Amino acid sequence: MGDLIVGKYKLKSSDNFDAFLKEMGVGLALRTVAKTTTPTVTIKKEGDEFAIETSSTFKTTEIKFECGKEFDETRQDGTKVKSIVTLDGNTMVHKQTNGKEVEFVREFTADAMSVKSTCNNVLCTRVYERVK
Repeated sequence: MGDLIVGKYKLKSSDNFDAFLKEMGVGLALRTVAKTTTPTVTIKKEGDEFAIETSSTFKTTEIKFECGKEFDETRQDGTKVKSIVTLDGNTMVHKQTNGKEVEFVREFTADAMSVKSTCNNVLCTRVYERVK
């Protein structure tokens, strides 16, 4: 499990990202910067632990977790949240809570990672192509 998930991905397309960030409570200045970056996401797995590194010219962050176990996370906007990630085949569901619930559903194929992000019924879809 996770073999198709591990890899390196580069952002290819983004839909409704600004509205999603705004719904999460991200300020205008940070949203403006975030919209102009093209992040690379690297997913690794060692034993039962996954690591997801998101890097861009603006910022690099990394989270490490075991599926099904709650962990503390600091989002790229600096907000501290409680998170839990579950895995069902080639779909990874990442839920964050801190007053608002945010959900990221990552679906993996041999060529891409599709991320559907939701906050209060505001949906953002971002597609990343596999580069490794």
